[in-house]
Amino acid sequence: MKKGLLLFFTFIFLFACNTRKQVEQAVNSGNYDQAISTALEKLRTNKNKKRKYDYVLMLQDAYYKAIDRDLNTLDFLKKDNNPESLSRIYELYLDLNARQESIKPILPLSIDGKNVPFKFNNYSNNIVEAKENVSDYMYEKGISLLESDDKVTIREAYSVLEYLQHINPNYENTQELLEEAHQRGTNYILVGINNQTQQIIPARLEKDLLNFDTYGLNKFWSVYHANKAEHIKYDYAMQLNLKHINISPERIKEREFIREKDIKDGWKYKLDSKGNVAKDTLGNDIKVDKIIRVKCRIKETIQTKSSQVIGDVVYLDLLSNQVLDNFPVKSTFVFEYIFAKSRGDKRALNNDDRNLLKNRRIPFPTNEQMVFDTGEDLKLQLKDIINSYKI
Repeated sequence: MKKGLLLFFTFIFLFACNTRKQVEQAVNSGNYDQAISTALEKLRTNKNKKRKYDYVLMLQDAYYKAIDRDLNTLDFLKKDNNPESLSRIYELYLDLNARQESIKPILPLSIDGKNVPFKFNNYSNNIVEAKENVSDYMYEKGISLLESDDKVTIREAYSVLEYLQHINPNYENTQELLEEAHQRGTNYILVGINNQTQQIIPARLEKDLLNFDTYGLNKFWSVYHANKAEHIKYDYAMQLNLKHINISPERIKEREFIREKDIKDGWKYKLDSKGNVAKDTLGNDIKVDKIIRVKCRIKETIQTKSSQVIGDVVYLDLLSNQVLDNFPVKSTFVFEYIFAKSRGDKRALNNDDRNLLKNRRIPFPTNEQMVFDTGEDLKLQLKDIINSYKI
């Protein structure tokens, strides 16, 4: 018990020392906010205990160093007078305010009964002014970028306006401009299936492959249409070219084997060396299990059939009518069904054998069904191509 307590307190001591070192290292490396966060976490309980004095001093040190760093940065950015720095100025004032607000709830802090001072400033006016400045700038910048017809530039406008919407919701007509930027910056891709196999493709397979609602796509700047919309100018085309469909013959393979097992089949009297019934110490007849070997013949039948679809996915730039990229696809589906019959003592069988005996011969799937089932894997490949391909 004493040894366990000793190990426990040793662990607590080492953990505390390690935490102090973490805070100290964070301060020394300039990670002041990390040091503040760790120190505050330790001071939320028993803040007036002597063992917490180090955290109080490190908190104060990190706090004033963080303020000094941020105010110096603000002074430089204001003198530099670069409008691109307005968002940084706004965020620095937010950081200054948030940092002191995180410390206020734990005050007062003291060491040996003496108050440890923390000076706070009112940054509300600075925050409001900085917010107005960056909002005006971002709004004008977003509008300026939207004057371009280049989709990359329009997407940049969306990013600028999205930031504005985040810091200042519903500023002017930002929401309308965001919707405009998204619509104009989006690529529209027309999708089609080109059957080069000289075989009929099941209509439901084509419908399923072109049903992009089932793909679970997360493409913010790309929209795929299987049916052409008259009011949309399409930027690209994605063509699924099916080149070969291979379907194997229906195959049936049979095999026979024997299961053997030693099992308990009742009991019998144990005999002594003279052939008499053996007795236990109380004079009772001794009974032992009767073990017999049982056999069962299994006839297993395996039905197999496979299908394969081979093709490629081609992306086209509709403006230049040039091929952008080509991805080979190959999808395979294997139908396999096993059933069995037995003759003999079924007690020799294992669980897998018994499950197979429950099966009965079933019809092979049609060629149409096989091709459709092959399409499930083909659909997964298409999804991977669409999600990974950036336009």
